Amino acid sequence: MRFASLGSGSEGNALLVEASSGTTTTRVLLDCGFSAKEVERRLARLDCRAEDLDAIVITHEHADHIGSALTLARKWSIPLHMSWGTARAVGADEANVELNLLWGDESVAIGDVSVLAVQNRSHDAREPLQYVFSDGACRLGVLTDVGVATPHITSVLSGCDALVLESNHDIGMLAASRYPPSLKARIGGTHGHLNNEAAAILASLDRSRLRHLVAAHLTVSKTICRISRRPRWRPCWGASAIDVVVATQAEGFDWLML
Repeated sequence: MRFASLGSGSEGNALLVEASSGTTTTRVLLDCGFSAKEVERRLARLDCRAEDLDAIVITHEHADHIGSALTLARKWSIPLHMSWGTARAVGADEANVELNLLWGDESVAIGDVSVLAVQNRSHDAREPLQYVFSDGACRLGVLTDVGVATPHITSVLSGCDALVLESNHDIGMLAASRYPPSLKARIGGTHGHLNNEAAAILASLDRSRLRHLVAAHLTVSKTICRISRRPRWRPCWGASAIDVVVATQAEGFDWLML
């Protein structure tokens, strides 16, 4: 299994997961938070086409995650997977698309990829989900857009081979920013986004199998670096240790192998 990011941040998010078994290859896009043209351009950068996608899986209905998902699903007959609450919020239940509903703490097989939907009750969306992907040998956990990392979420993420972890804001910088009070409250609240210190949940995880750690939805967190015992951020550290990668808004990151 391998994975790559098309981009990560408030202007758009998308993560491509690929697994192969024998002569078949499965490609799943997690979130689709860019225009259709931009998604296709960024997929081409990873030597993939929209029509090659076997599914688009959505975390929640916010624009930087849902983006052009309905448009691409209709254009290329790509199955959509999301919660019922998200489907209602974006009108997918009434759109001319193949809609597959996901339920928290249940797994679904999409070709060679098993997708575990994890309940997320700490983000200001209708019925958001987080996900763990597996090809049967390796596990990739994704945790973004949560205000609080619950014990349930962290238990599910323990033992992953790769982890994409949100580190969205610095508490002091947010407090001193020119954002209106309502936006500060949303970002920093228990139904907003993980801050840099909250990313210390990494310390509570079983990291014995962890090979790749990705910081997403940035600001960059010194906390993750400290727990990973690395002196500073840089794109990647060698294959013999944990690779610590920054998912940028403009470029995401290139393929990482599991």
